[in-house]
Amino acid sequence: QVQLVESGGGLVQPGGSLRLSCAASGGIFSFVAMNWYRQAPGKQRDLVAAITSVGVTYYVDSVKGRFTISRDNARNTLYLQMNSLKPEDTAVYYCNGNHHNGYDYWGQGTQVTVSS
Repeated sequence: QVQLVESGGGLVQPGGSLRLSCAASGGIFSFVAMNWYRQAPGKQRDLVAAITSVGVTYYVDSVKGRFTISRDNARNTLYLQMNSLKPEDTAVYYCNGNHHNGYDYWGQGTQVTVSS
């Protein structure tokens, strides 16, 4: 059974850092691409960063140079390293996987709050 479970969210001051993790049961190698989305209160869920099975990455302009997406195939885990965090980064962050079987899978989300 395919399941994605995020961890690592929390409260951090502006300028701080957090690392989100997404554990993929069933093997991370079975995903064509893996992505991080975020949803702020009252707003739509937006793509933040993506990484393909061969390591090609994409970032939305607002996080370029601050966030880094990576995947550890041996640990079946997706990461999002977030540095220089801003209050506008506050949102629920979701892990998403585009599986070889054609389905998309989502984690339950983890709250990130950037506030002094």
